[in-house]
Amino acid sequence: MIKAPRKRAAAPQGAAVPPRRRPRGRGRALPYLLLVPAAAVLGLVLGYPLVRVVVISFQDYGLRALFTGRITWAGWANYRTVLDDAQFVPVLLRTVGFCAALVAGTLLIGLAAALMMERLGPRMRTAVTLCLIAAWAVPNVASSLVWQWLFQPVYGVVNWMLTQTHLFGDLTQRDWSGSTYSAFLLVWLLVVWQSVPFVALTLYAGLSQIPRTYYEAAALDGAGQVTVFRVITLPFLRPILGLVTILSVIWDFNVFNQLWILTRGGPNQSTTTLPIWSFTKAFSSNSFGQGAAVAVVSVLLLLAASALYVRRLVRSGEDL
Repeated sequence: MIKAPRKRAAAPQGAAVPPRRRPRGRGRALPYLLLVPAAAVLGLVLGYPLVRVVVISFQDYGLRALFTGRITWAGWANYRTVLDDAQFVPVLLRTVGFCAALVAGTLLIGLAAALMMERLGPRMRTAVTLCLIAAWAVPNVASSLVWQWLFQPVYGVVNWMLTQTHLFGDLTQRDWSGSTYSAFLLVWLLVVWQSVPFVALTLYAGLSQIPRTYYEAAALDGAGQVTVFRVITLPFLRPILGLVTILSVIWDFNVFNQLWILTRGGPNQSTTTLPIWSFTKAFSSNSFGQGAAVAVVSVLLLLAASALYVRRLVRSGEDL
């Protein structure tokens, strides 16, 4: 005769419940095992090209190596050649300045768009969100080609519209890529237009999480809009602003497609940044080792800047 299993006596009320033991062995390793496929994909997609670039930067890799398959090690010669090049410092300063202008414009316009979306009604907010997502979804190569058509001399729509306003004279023959400042302005408008949707939607998500009670208390105290933004909104958005700033710096520092399609680094290499310089070193000068060295230097600069910013952001978060 099979006996029914005995029921465990319930713990008396108020008695301390012993803590559950953490799983050992396979239980602890399960989260890491689940991360293995994603880590393998990232290693193949990102890790292998990065390692390959580092290896090429230490080699005398050119057309001879491509045709013969014989590769000789150059050591630090490629890095010395790149760092001693007279173009290195101007290109680096130009890259940093252009990146700072892109990040500042993206954050200011994105924050303004997020604040505007917070004050819109549901229907209008949905329409603005769809427009932002549509602009964000366009590939940068396609948008660069459309931008090139919009600002094209003679047939460009933007030149025609500016001419019709009679404020700037006849601009139908205006070549925006013919001067340094107008070429940078052309690329700046395009990159900011592509980057604002991500920043605006991310900051709006952060704004929606701020408790309304803080704003109600500020209104009862008679605080103005500037004071409310400085005391309530900005402190709550500081971690999100730090995140989008780091991502914007990484993305804008590596802008290549827009610059290459619209200006090709001209006129007279005045819009050449580190990504453009790396590309021309590798494919125009047929010195893949030097081009790889420029790419590695760019990665190291980004890693250093990101590490300093993240460390500062973590410290500011601990002080709050």
